[in-house]
Amino acid sequence: MLDGWARRKLDPLLNRIAAGVARGGIGADAVTLAGCGIGLAAAALVAVGWFGIAFVLIVLSRLADGVDGAVARINGPTDLGGFLDIVLDFLFYGAVPLGFVLFDPAANGVAGAVLLFAFYVNGASFLTFAVMAEKRRLVSTARGSKSLFFTTGIAEAGETLAVFLLACLFPAWFPVLAYAFASITLYTALSRIVLAGRELR
Repeated sequence: MLDGWARRKLDPLLNRIAAGVARGGIGADAVTLAGCGIGLAAAALVAVGWFGIAFVLIVLSRLADGVDGAVARINGPTDLGGFLDIVLDFLFYGAVPLGFVLFDPAANGVAGAVLLFAFYVNGASFLTFAVMAEKRRLVSTARGSKSLFFTTGIAEAGETLAVFLLACLFPAWFPVLAYAFASITLYTALSRIVLAGRELR
C-alpha cells in the first residue's frame, strides 16, 4: 500500500544512485547480495539487542533493495537477478523477526512464530499467483517493471519496513506489532486468494 507512494518519492534518488553504481561497473546482482548481507547483519544485531545500529542497517538494506532494481533497468534485467531479488528479500523478511525471537524467546517467541507463519502463507500466495499469471501471459505494472507478475496488497515492502523499524525503536512492542502485522499480512494473502478465484478459473 505504501509502496506506490514511496516509489514516486524515492525513484529519482534511487535512479541517481543507480547511475553512479552502474558507471562504477557494479552489477545489480552484487547490489542485491550486498543488501541481503546488510539485512542479515541487522537481524543478528537485533538478536543481541543492538537495536539502534540494526535500525540503520535495515534502512541501508532496503535502500540497496531499491537500487538493485534501478541498476537492472540501466544494465538490462536478467532472470537470475529477478530470482535473487525475490529469494533474498524473503530471507531478509524472515531473518528480522527471527532476530527478535532469539533476543527474547519468552516474550517474542509466539508472536514471532505467528508473524513468520503469516509471511509464509502470504509468500506462497504471491509466488503461486505469479507462476499462474506467467502461464497465462498476464502483465502487471502496478509497481513498475518487475521480473514476475506483482500483485499488490495492504502488506507490502513499505509496511514491512515500517513494522521492523518501529520494533527496533520500541523493542518491547514487538509482540503487539507482530500480531497486528500478521493479521494484515494474512488479510493480504486472503485477498490474493479471492483474486485468484476470480482471475484464474
